[in-house]
Amino acid sequence: MSRGLQRLNVRPRLLRSLAIFALLGHLAATSPAEVAAGVSPDLAREIQAIRAVGLEGAGNPQASAAWTKLSALDGAAMPELLNAMDGANALAANWLRAAIEAIADREFRSTNNAVAGDLGRFLLDARHDSKPRRLAFDLLTRLDPSTGEALLAGMLNDPSPDLRAEAVQKLIRQASQVMSRSNQPAARILFQQALGFARTAPQIDEIAKSLRDLGEKLDLPAVFGFVTHWKVVGPFDSTGGKGFAAVYPPEEKLDFEGEYDGKSGKAKWQEFVTTDDYGLVSLNKPFSPLKGVAGYACAEFFSDRDQEVELRLGSENAWKLWLNGKFLFGQNEYHLNKAIDQYRMNGQLHRGRNLILVKLCQNEQKEDWAGDWDFQLRVCDPQGAPIRSSTAVAQAGSGAGGAATP
Repeated sequence: MSRGLQRLNVRPRLLRSLAIFALLGHLAATSPAEVAAGVSPDLAREIQAIRAVGLEGAGNPQASAAWTKLSALDGAAMPELLNAMDGANALAANWLRAAIEAIADREFRSTNNAVAGDLGRFLLDARHDSKPRRLAFDLLTRLDPSTGEALLAGMLNDPSPDLRAEAVQKLIRQASQVMSRSNQPAARILFQQALGFARTAPQIDEIAKSLRDLGEKLDLPAVFGFVTHWKVVGPFDSTGGKGFAAVYPPEEKLDFEGEYDGKSGKAKWQEFVTTDDYGLVSLNKPFSPLKGVAGYACAEFFSDRDQEVELRLGSENAWKLWLNGKFLFGQNEYHLNKAIDQYRMNGQLHRGRNLILVKLCQNEQKEDWAGDWDFQLRVCDPQGAPIRSSTAVAQAGSGAGGAATP
């Protein structure tokens, strides 16, 4: 073993924390239903009062009274309150979080570690919602920072975006520390590992810069599996937002040789390849910046077998998505902040050629910040690992080209 790689070995304190992690993993076998079954009627009534809170103050007096009672409970109530955050609306979740934190502030002053096992059990059950799991992690870290650090080692592939991002950030810090000791080979390994698990643009940018500074040549679309080769057609009319519901010819039949009546003349399919690091397909490029329009992008995706996948899309425009002619989902909202993996949809790939069709609408707002008309899409497994189109299957001639019905 090289001297550089020896520096990556875990320390005894970390090994002790990992032993705690293994114990908590064993405790995670208890299901949420089993936890909920032990809730007393009084506690259930107060929880229900908080979960019933609604917009514009609806239910606030009852929620306030319930919070007063819940926040006076001891640490044994924490798991039930965390469990109650699952599926709660944002207002109810805030009430429950405040009750949990009030209990923690009081209980933790006495350095009471008795609740650590219950918090760990909740945290490690990935069936729970992301926000209460993150709260459980924060509470565990308050009790014992070394345990929190150790737990992050197992959360690089966590379904919670917050926990995953924190685990990746820890790895970035470790890589930077190794780099500061002039151990470039070890730093490169750690940065590459971090890149494989990162899912936010700021972290990806940070890691990519570090790797490129180390002389690495990165193809980020390939790393994350962004679909970069598309056929696009448009623009079609979406004046007054009507394009989202309108059914234009590409939704009825995919004929890449077809010619359609568009908003400003005849519309034909054309090839489009994005070179953006994050796979952004900007319809402003082939069609020029337009307003009140809709366009389509279609990609051929070749699979070496039948398989269930997730299609993950990010966009700040209104959009619809089809896979092999099956409508998966749509979102009729504009100019929200787009993000990698912003929307996740389950789909079924067939062995051979598959067709992914995206409809993208642009509204009529004229502000500078409303100019984007783009999306990004990748095909993944449930953990977000990329599934790439098979070049071998495509080259085998499994039906590419010509007309196709979605």
